[in-house]
Amino acid sequence: MISRTVLNRFIILVFIALIGLSIAKSIQHGSVLGFILALISLVAAIYFLFLLAKSKEENEKEETV
Repeated sequence: MISRTVLNRFIILVFIALIGLSIAKSIQHGSVLGFILALISLVAAIYFLFLLAKSKEENEKEETV
């Protein structure tokens, strides 16, 4: 059975790969709007990971206190 951490990392990796594919396809087709939207998705995914790490850190601090 796959652990939860490995599954979460796999999902994140697949999501980032799909964003990369979207960026490549938008460049291939010359779509400025597609490129902008793919970049926004990439920034949103990175920000989500940042918030997730920050939340996990705060939860660990509360548990130790």
